[in-house]
Amino acid sequence: MKRLFLLLALFVGLVPSAFPEDNDRILPAIRIWEGTDVRAKSVTLVPYLPTKDTSNAQHSTAIIVCPGGSYCWHDYEAEGISVAEWLQSEGIAAFVLKYRVQGIGPYVFHTRLVSRGHRHPDAISDLQRAIQIVRERASEFGIDTARVGAMGFSAGGHLVMSAAAYSATDFLAPLGISHSVSLRPNFVAPIYPVVTMRPPYVHKRSRRALLGEYRKRNRTLRDSLSLELHVPASCPPVFLLNCEDDPIVMWQNSVLLDSALTAANVPHTYTRYTTGGHGFGADTTRFDDNTRQWKELFMQWLAQPKTFNSQLSTFNSQ
Repeated sequence: MKRLFLLLALFVGLVPSAFPEDNDRILPAIRIWEGTDVRAKSVTLVPYLPTKDTSNAQHSTAIIVCPGGSYCWHDYEAEGISVAEWLQSEGIAAFVLKYRVQGIGPYVFHTRLVSRGHRHPDAISDLQRAIQIVRERASEFGIDTARVGAMGFSAGGHLVMSAAAYSATDFLAPLGISHSVSLRPNFVAPIYPVVTMRPPYVHKRSRRALLGEYRKRNRTLRDSLSLELHVPASCPPVFLLNCEDDPIVMWQNSVLLDSALTAANVPHTYTRYTTGGHGFGADTTRFDDNTRQWKELFMQWLAQPKTFNSQLSTFNSQ
């Protein structure tokens, strides 16, 4: 079974990241580290700008999309391209981020025992750099710098929530990257996210990929990346969603995060479905009667004024 899983994961990682030829609102991929000393040519940010004739538009909003994949690979289709196309159709500027992950080879052969490879803080550095670029080029993209959010799935959910929880930490400064814009997202949407790095609810594959082989049992690092322990009162609004029958990431991860957000009085909404599983993203073929509602719920939440102020909103849907 493990061998079959690896073959399937490899297939997901190799699916071509091609884009519809008839969509002239998809701009060329931005290599976010080009011109810097950071050697990460594989990291890209692909803009999907809204069409001019979009109805029900929120033309000033931008969302950076972070696909999941256990910090090992990217589910680039269902949790990247499909999400961006949906947001684009709603009049939102979407930016799909292909951030640094462990990779299939290092996952299978444990090569990071002898070389560093990709691990924390690479992914959050990539996301902060993406936020910087989107804000610095806001006029070009036609967006409001005060409406830049991030949406992530599974491990990507951990990543966007990390950007919210640790926004006071500048992960770009040690890389020699200066900036004059805020690295704090205005809102985040972690969907069926990995949250904790501690037992009993830890997703072990994501923990190993994020912390590295030598550090996966380092309690200090483990606890520092367990998001339920590090939600600040200054955390931006959060749209949180998961399913109780999730076979990959235990649903209690989101409960931990919901409790932490509530304790810190952070504006958020939490939707928990009884069914729906994991990995559906914006791929309608993977939806059930519950999860086919989630995109509309998100758009309703985003349109509410309280999404961008200090009011607290929580609810559960089953």
